[in-house]
Order: sequence, then structure tokens, then C-alpha cells
Amino acid sequence: MENFILVAILVLILGGAAWYIYKAKKSGKKCIGCPDSGACSGNCGSCCGCGKDK
Repeated sequence: MENFILVAILVLILGGAAWYIYKAKKSGKKCIGCPDSGACSGNCGSCCGCGKDK
């Protein structure tokens, strides 16, 4: 029973991540992790948020 619950939780987490990526791509975001992804040119090195050193 514990294995079923663990698998169900993992499926929900992975499904939520996939849904987030799907919705972000559908809304036109090119670099999903970039804070400027709505105005991003698609080359993540040129975004204000993606190209910064961490």
C-alpha cells in the first residue's frame, strides 16, 4: 500500500511539472526558467535573467 501511495505522489509531481511546461510553452515563453521569458528571443544567453552569472 505504501508503494502505491509513493507512486501516486510521484505521478502527481511529474504530471504537475509537465503541465507547467506545457502551459508555459503554449503561452509563448521560450526560456521557461528565465524571468524575462515572455520577452525572450529564445537564445537564453541573451536574456537579462538567463545570462547573468550566478
